[in-house]
Amino acid sequence: MNSSSKKEFTKLMNKLKYPILSLLVFLVFNCKSSKTIGGGEANLKLSAKQLLKENVKQTPVFKTLQSRLKITYNQDGKEQSYTVNFRAKKDEILWISATFSVVKALITPEKVSFYNKLDNTYFEGDYKYLSDLLGTELDFQKVQNLLLGEPIFDLNANTYDVSVIDEAYVLQPKKQLELFEIFFLLDPVRFKVKSQQISQAKELRHLQIDYLTYQEVEKQTIPENIKIIAVEATDQTVIDLEFKSVTLNEDLSFPYKIPSGFKEIKL
Repeated sequence: MNSSSKKEFTKLMNKLKYPILSLLVFLVFNCKSSKTIGGGEANLKLSAKQLLKENVKQTPVFKTLQSRLKITYNQDGKEQSYTVNFRAKKDEILWISATFSVVKALITPEKVSFYNKLDNTYFEGDYKYLSDLLGTELDFQKVQNLLLGEPIFDLNANTYDVSVIDEAYVLQPKKQLELFEIFFLLDPVRFKVKSQQISQAKELRHLQIDYLTYQEVEKQTIPENIKIIAVEATDQTVIDLEFKSVTLNEDLSFPYKIPSGFKEIKL
């Protein structure tokens, strides 16, 4: 970064009201791994209202989605990787099945459930488990939006400020919430989310969701590679998701039944 760019960046940073937010923007500014599919010319002159209108236009429209999903999970330096079958029925069901149905999961607006044939256990409950895992309160809509590259919070032009940093849009609430701070980074070409981040300073929690690449499937823009980083105090969990062989609007089934005799676990 040359001296002129540094001065401009410093001016922009000084306009941000919250120190934690400034730090997060600095991290994103210096990490240029995010990409969008195809080419195009950046439009950096949109108002918040125009920007959010363009973002809504890019919302993927489909009835069902199916994909091979590679999940890489890293916690405390221990990494595990799985490839599973992922299916979704928009606004109704998120379904995961590992090879030979050894592990299955079903997420609906009402509950989160999964079972494991390796140890004959199952879990069935609300969204507290996923919320604790990622360090922020979740529900079905937020989980679905996270996977589809959509903002996990509703964006309203009347309540968000927009600025431009390093040829990308940054959206932040005009008045940050008392318990946590959030901001979104949007691509200026396709207007898709590049990163969304939530910080809870008092609880020493930070959730960062980076959309490294998108793919086009039947004229719909779908995430290809997502990196999720959840930090709580000194503990960090990193989840990498890679969507492969995505198809839309096929007739899909979502078979799920907890086998008899399995032991319920509490998480």
